[in-house]
Amino acid sequence: MTLRLAFMGTPEFAAASLAEIVGAGHDVVAVYTQPARRRGRGQATVKTPVHQLAELFGLTVHTPESFRDPEVIAQFESLDLDAACVVAYGQILPQQALDAPRLGCLNLHGSLLPRWRGAAPIQRAIMAGDEVTGVQIMQMEAGLDTGPVLMSEVVPIAETDTASTLHDRLMSTGAQLWPRTLAALERGSLSATPQSEEGVTYAKKITREDARIDWAKPAGEVADQIRGLSPVPGAYFELQSETRPVRVKVHFAQPEKGDGEPGEVLDDALLVACGRGAVRLTRLQREGKGVMDAKAFLNGTDVPAGTMLG
Repeated sequence: MTLRLAFMGTPEFAAASLAEIVGAGHDVVAVYTQPARRRGRGQATVKTPVHQLAELFGLTVHTPESFRDPEVIAQFESLDLDAACVVAYGQILPQQALDAPRLGCLNLHGSLLPRWRGAAPIQRAIMAGDEVTGVQIMQMEAGLDTGPVLMSEVVPIAETDTASTLHDRLMSTGAQLWPRTLAALERGSLSATPQSEEGVTYAKKITREDARIDWAKPAGEVADQIRGLSPVPGAYFELQSETRPVRVKVHFAQPEKGDGEPGEVLDDALLVACGRGAVRLTRLQREGKGVMDAKAFLNGTDVPAGTMLG
């Protein structure tokens, strides 16, 4: 027996799940994703990763601007779905859409709910210094990531993890949850566990201000901020040049012993004092340049001991 499904998702994180669901043999009758956007210097119109993969599979793709359009909802209801699988779609589904599939809408989320509900759970978990996170599939409700949990997998966060490496592990682990979840859904053997009312945190969207490095914070917090924002958008500081401040992104840093004024460079190898302790900057990106290790960065940029970083 196979399920009649719609898949709803947009980024690479979601495309991995679509591949697993199709590979499990389910009947994906429709794929919903965000419309193609103009990107890059050439402003070429680029389809989303989910859109591109769906076309490779020969699936029908819909790209509505809004799921609150009555015609979009009516078309969705006409699909006669058993369920909808949702992964980082990027649109809020109204209650009428949530109620349309026979078994409802299921959502894959990249945290251990109720911790880090919302838009940026991977980045926020690292920035907060969490030691573990995970992926969970929940039954969708009208609230933001509030539904009961159907399937879960814990994923440790290593001290060397960045948002990029953790994203890839969660993407793979989450994608592999779908076949098990849908098989249990077919059998009617899924049990729903309500989320705890304690420990709720929200993973707010990352802002430009989140990315500015505050050297007055303890070294561990600065290092976690840097890892959590690498590679995008990249935590940054400003370095005074002869003509103007130059923005420098830091993609990795390690806490070390050190003492000085916050933002003070303590040696000639990019050890920077924090509010408590210091961090060694090991991977950097000067404005308009590629990412490089500290040695290569210093070959082209003079940052001697005593420099104050903005």
